Amino acid sequence: MKIRIVAVLLLLINFGHIYAQQKDIVKTQGITSPMHQSNIGKIIFTSKFIPIANLNATDILESYELTNKSDLFIIVFMGNSITNYMHNLAPELSAGELVKRGNYQFSLFVDNHLIYSSNLMPGAPYDKIQDTATTIDKPLINNKNPGGLWSQSFWGRFMNNGGDSVLTEGDHLLKMEIRPYVQTASGVKVGDLIASGSLNILVKRKPVIDITNIRLNVPEPYNGFGVSTDTFDTNLLKTLKANINEGVFKQISSIIVIKKGKLLIEEYFNGETRDSLHDPRSAGKSFASTITGIAERDGYIKNEDQTLGHFYNIKSYANYSPEKENITIKDLLTMSSVFDGDDDDYNSPGNEENMYPASDWVKFALDLPVNTIRPKGQWHYFTAGVVILGDLLNKTVPGGLEKYADEKLFKPLNITRYKWEYTPQNVPNTAGGIRMNALDFAKYGQLYKNRGKWNGKQLIPANWVDKTFTKYETIPGRNDEFYGYLFWNKKYIVKGKSYETFYCAGNGGNKIYIFLNQPLVVVITATAYGASYAHSQEDKMMTDYILPAILNVNHQ
Repeated sequence: MKIRIVAVLLLLINFGHIYAQQKDIVKTQGITSPMHQSNIGKIIFTSKFIPIANLNATDILESYELTNKSDLFIIVFMGNSITNYMHNLAPELSAGELVKRGNYQFSLFVDNHLIYSSNLMPGAPYDKIQDTATTIDKPLINNKNPGGLWSQSFWGRFMNNGGDSVLTEGDHLLKMEIRPYVQTASGVKVGDLIASGSLNILVKRKPVIDITNIRLNVPEPYNGFGVSTDTFDTNLLKTLKANINEGVFKQISSIIVIKKGKLLIEEYFNGETRDSLHDPRSAGKSFASTITGIAERDGYIKNEDQTLGHFYNIKSYANYSPEKENITIKDLLTMSSVFDGDDDDYNSPGNEENMYPASDWVKFALDLPVNTIRPKGQWHYFTAGVVILGDLLNKTVPGGLEKYADEKLFKPLNITRYKWEYTPQNVPNTAGGIRMNALDFAKYGQLYKNRGKWNGKQLIPANWVDKTFTKYETIPGRNDEFYGYLFWNKKYIVKGKSYETFYCAGNGGNKIYIFLNQPLVVVITATAYGASYAHSQEDKMMTDYILPAILNVNHQ
């Protein structure tokens, strides 16, 4: 009898083992090392990137001092891959469907209170990684490369959704938990705990600022700019400079202030100099607007109401629609076309990330269908539309866009050191990325402040500047912010007073501000590409330091 019972138990164990194997929908990389085996279900923290194969017990943090310059990495040891964990939640779905409907749910606790939980967007990491990976080795904070990794994005959202306010100076317990989730027809299903880990942290994010030894740069004349003799609050600017040096404001490379057409403030950081060429990313889109205005003045473009059907055989592209024929240049300038493209929507077919791998960006854009759900004329950030505009200009102006821009804009401004990026068809990339030094970007801003005039010559029609600085579109989800002709618009409130600006903006925190009712142009260049704090930190710099320093002295 006992023999039979043992035999039955062995059969059940073997059956259970086989059944467990059958439950997996994809093959994983398995348990990768003895370290992995002994830490399944655990999240460990490290102060730097360490390949799992090189990880030692001494690398694992038990406590950590968190400053503005600290880096923080996680290594997660799992017993299976996320695809298989999701399969347990929705066994009726294929592996491909699971990757499109689910991912990790990350939760962060501070002092045992849940602060932020996020269902990571499907698709990151890639499906192959989701199918096979049983470990995660990623940064939460990496000051040298703030980047756009999903793990860093999650930490940024945590900080913006309560983390920043609860991580006060002093001792705290940080805890992370990871679960799988899947979006099903009946709603979101969240699975059991995959892994968790804790870290004792001593927060020291408020450095002691001593401006005694801070020295401000003394500007020298630059071609196109004399040096201003106006005064400003030097102590306030020194405090800003000290905060940048201490990492409170991150990856800032330059600050330029032009007042009344003269150079007032010129500061460089993180190894950059007056000669450094900065990549402003999408701030370069505004140059496409400038060239459009010049080309219209010269008669190569009739007006902004000209349609794409005038320049392209739209019927030769996919997803033909008469609505595509009738998209106007103005629609592209104001980012309000009917194309189904939205860079803020990961699932949008026209998202810029889908464009970059394509061999022909213009064809990619013109092949897009129209969006039948979005209200007609509603603003949506659409990089591919600006690529169409650049191609349209390149086809229309004599000698092509690069030569035309050099002759009509850059040479008259005496901007000689600049670098375009190019599309796969070797057309200047109006999606962004034109590189210049910070003072040449300031020239471009001052040109608009002068209503298109430079050294007595009207480079841009004054009425084009007026059109550009018109609030055509309301920015959805933002309070009192608008969009002109590839320029943004907002107001800064300083001590109860409003200061309105049109500005160019690019990933990483790159800005060229032209203030409407003040004699000011401000340039900030930065390299916080993909970082969630890139733009918000500059808003704080403007309202708490730069504008008060300039406006509180001899304010008119």
